[in-house]
Amino acid sequence: MASGEIIKAPAGEASPGDVVPEYMLALEAAARYLPAAQQPLLRKAWQVGAAAHAGQMRKSGEPYITHPVAVASVLAELKLDVETLVAAILHDTLEDTPLQRDAIVAGFGETVADLVDGVTKLDKLHFASRQEADAESFRKMLLAMARDLRVILIKLADRLHNMRTLGAQNPESRRRIARETLDIHAPIAQRLGMNMIKAELQDLGFKALHPWRHETLEKHIRTQPLVRREALAMIEARMAQRLTREGLQYRLLSRVKSPWSIYTKMQAEGKSFDKVMDVFGFRVVVGTAADCYHALGVVHATFKPLDGRFRDFIAIPKANGYQSLHTVLFGPYGSPIEVQIRTAEMDLVAERGIAAHWSYKQSGEVSNSAQNRAHAWIADLVESQEGAGSSLEFLENVKVDLFPDEVYLFTPKGDILALPRNATAVDFAYAVHTDVGNHAVTARVDGKLVPLRTKLASGQRVEITTAKASLPKPQWLEFVVTGKARTAIRAQLKHIEHEDAVQFGHRMLDRELEVLGTSLERLPAGRIDAWLVENRLPRLESLLADIALGNRMPLQVARALARPERDSGTLPVQAGAGHPAEKILITGNERGIVSFANCCMPIPGDAIMGYHTAGKGIVVHRMECSNLADYRKSPERWVGIGWDREVSGDFRAALRVEVDNRPGVLAQLAAAIAQAGANIDAVDYLDRDNSVSVIRFAVEVTSVEHLEEVLRRLRRLGVVHGTQRL
Repeated sequence: MASGEIIKAPAGEASPGDVVPEYMLALEAAARYLPAAQQPLLRKAWQVGAAAHAGQMRKSGEPYITHPVAVASVLAELKLDVETLVAAILHDTLEDTPLQRDAIVAGFGETVADLVDGVTKLDKLHFASRQEADAESFRKMLLAMARDLRVILIKLADRLHNMRTLGAQNPESRRRIARETLDIHAPIAQRLGMNMIKAELQDLGFKALHPWRHETLEKHIRTQPLVRREALAMIEARMAQRLTREGLQYRLLSRVKSPWSIYTKMQAEGKSFDKVMDVFGFRVVVGTAADCYHALGVVHATFKPLDGRFRDFIAIPKANGYQSLHTVLFGPYGSPIEVQIRTAEMDLVAERGIAAHWSYKQSGEVSNSAQNRAHAWIADLVESQEGAGSSLEFLENVKVDLFPDEVYLFTPKGDILALPRNATAVDFAYAVHTDVGNHAVTARVDGKLVPLRTKLASGQRVEITTAKASLPKPQWLEFVVTGKARTAIRAQLKHIEHEDAVQFGHRMLDRELEVLGTSLERLPAGRIDAWLVENRLPRLESLLADIALGNRMPLQVARALARPERDSGTLPVQAGAGHPAEKILITGNERGIVSFANCCMPIPGDAIMGYHTAGKGIVVHRMECSNLADYRKSPERWVGIGWDREVSGDFRAALRVEVDNRPGVLAQLAAAIAQAGANIDAVDYLDRDNSVSVIRFAVEVTSVEHLEEVLRRLRRLGVVHGTQRL
C-alpha cells in the first residue's frame, strides 16, 4: 500500500518513453534468474504501471512508479516468480489509478489480477476508529493470504520499502507506521520464517521510533573494544581448528547483533549494553543433517555446553519451518557462546522462509515445509477469525500467536504471569515471589507432579510446593532463564557454599600445627573457643574459610592456638618460614581456592610454590618465576605445595613462535597444536614485518610432557623458525 505517499504532479508530465530509468534496469538485473521468455513481462508491467501512475509523485519528490518497482526489486532478491514481480509493480494501480482489473487480466492473466486485488482496497472502508480500521484491514489481508501466500510477500516487501523511505513522512506518521511495523509486519515476517526481512523491518522501526537510542547503540556496536574483537577471533580459531580436525566441510560465520535485538534484550532482562554484548554468536553451515549432529559434538568438545540450553529444531522444526541446532557454550572468557548449526538448505529457509525455492503450483501445493506450515497456520487463523467477536479481538488473538518468545501461565488463583520462552517451574516460582522460589520443592503443572526444571508452555496452570528447610540448588543456575531467578539463587548460594573453603583451610592449618607438634583435634576446645571470641569469629568454620581465602595466615593462627598459655615464651626452633613440613598436594580441582599465576603459568611437572594472597587463597607460581624475588620479602606467606599423583584438568601455558609471514601460516600452526591434542586458548601477534611474524599462543595442556609434544610438532613445520615457552 502507498501509506499516503501519493502526491499529484503538475499536469503534462511525460509518460514513459524509450529511455529505461536506472531503477528499472536494476530490477531487470536482479531478475535475471527468470527464464528469458518471462523477462519482457517486467518491462511491459513497468510501462503499464508508469502510465497508470503518470502525474503521481511520492512525498520524497520521486515519481510514484519508483515505489512499486522497488517493491518488485525486494522480491526479486528473494527470487520470486514472474507473476509475483509483475503484481508487485502493479500493486497500487487498482486502488490509486484509473486502471481496471479487466485490463490487468487481459495483459497479464487472472493470477496477477487476483494478487493485485488481494493486496489493494484494504483501506477503502470507513470505521469508527483507526485501530478498528487497521484490524479489519489486517483481517482481510489474512483472508487474501489464505487464497495465495504471495499476497503477504508483496505486502511485506511494500512495507519494507516504505520503511526504507520513511524519512519523507511527518514525525507523527513516522511513529505510527513504525509502531504498526513492529507490532504486526515484523512478527508476521518472523512467523513466516523470513528472518532477513523481519530483521530489517525491526531495525528500521526501532530507528524511526527511537532515533537517538538507535544511533547510540549502532555507534557502540561499530566501536567494539579491541579485546572483544580479539576474543571473537580466538573463539573462531579454536572452533575452526576442531572442525577441521574432524574432517568436516563447513562455513563458520560470526553473528553480530542488531541494535533492535540488543535494545529488546536490555529491556527484557534489565541488562546493560556491555552485559548484552558479552555474548558471542556463531553459525556453522555444513553439508548434511548428519553433519549437523557431528558438528554439534565437535563444538561441545571445544567448549562445555550449558545444561538445558540445547534445542533441536532439525528433528522438531519451529512452527514457521525453521530448522537448526541451537546450543549455548561456556566461553573461555566467562561469556556465553551461542552457536547455530544447520545445512545450506536450512540456512536458506531460515533467511527467506516461505520465499525460499518458490515454486507455486495451480493445485495450491507449495514446495517446502515452511510454505506448508504457513498455509496450515493461515488456515487456522481463518477458522479462528470466524469465531472472533470483532476484528480488534481477532487481531489481539493473532498477536498472541505472533509472539512465541513469551509464555503465558496461570497461578492457582487464576492470575496470569508472562515469562520468557524456555522458562521453567523455578522461574515461575521466583516470578510469584522470591521466598516461593528460595523454598520451592516440587511443582504441579495442570495438576501433574513435574520436576522443577520442567519447561513451561502457554496456557498451563502451575502450582509450587514449598518447604522452609528447602534451599536453592547450584544446578538451578544451569536452566533458569529469568534474571530475577538467577540473581536470587546466587544470593542464597553465597550463604550456603563454604564447604570447599573450610576443608582446604583445615588442611592448611593442620599442616602448620603438625610442625608445632599438635593438631586441631588435639587442641583443647576451650582454647579454640577463646581465640575465636577474641578475634570476633562466630565459629571455627569461619576461621578455616578465612584461611583458605588468604584473609588469615595459617602460620600465625597455628602459633597462637599452639601456645600452652597466653603469654608463654618463644615457639620451638623448628617452627617458622621454611620449615620442613610436608607439602600440601593439589590435584587441579581446587579452583576458586587455588589459582595459577598468569605471570609464569605453572603446569603439572613444574617445580612450584604457593603464595598466600588475601581474597584469592593460594596463587601457584613456578619456582623459576621472575616475580618470586618480590615474594621472598614475605616468607610467612609462602606455602609448600606440590602436585598430587592424580592431577586432572587442562592448564594454560604460553608459547612464543617465530614464523614466516605469509597467508595460511596461522592455520598450519593451529592444526599442529590440534594434532598434539592441545587446545588454543588465546593467540596474538607480538611482532610482524614483511617476512617474519612472532606469535604468542596460550595453549591448554595436561602436563610438561604434553607441552613438549606440542613444541616438537611446531618445530617440524617448515614455516617455523623458533619456539619458546614463555
